Amino acid sequence: MFQPDEDGIYAQVEASPARRIFAYGVQFGLGALLIYVTLALPPSLPWMIFMLGFGIMMLWQAERMRRATTVTLALTETELRDSTGTVLARIDEIRSVERGTFAFKPSNGFSLVLHNKKPRAWLPGLWWRIGRRVGVGGVTNAGQAKFMAERINMMIRA
Repeated sequence: MFQPDEDGIYAQVEASPARRIFAYGVQFGLGALLIYVTLALPPSLPWMIFMLGFGIMMLWQAERMRRATTVTLALTETELRDSTGTVLARIDEIRSVERGTFAFKPSNGFSLVLHNKKPRAWLPGLWWRIGRRVGVGGVTNAGQAKFMAERINMMIRA
């Protein structure tokens, strides 16, 4: 029904620019605010250590998400992978696709249930994998994610 492009890709998902900027801004802003408040109005030493540590962690996480959301996800005939070459799941490993309202899935995305456990992995704002579940979404384009989920569903039903 749907034909792949010249590279053999059936569907692609990338970060939505507006969501990416907003998510980065919120995380960076929280980190900067925590550090500023801690240095401007120093609390007791244990709270100071906690707030500085958490602020630095948020700045680090914001940068990690900024870098991760430059990656795109691609669905081929045999696998779902990202543009760095990391394979999220092979098509023959996927048991089901969940994308309902009450499904355990990222925002604007979908969740895959696999037959076997895979190692944990995570690209903030784009995808995660824990045990038998792979979640795709976060700051992704909702239309692209929906199309990819439907295409995967068609591939595993065939």
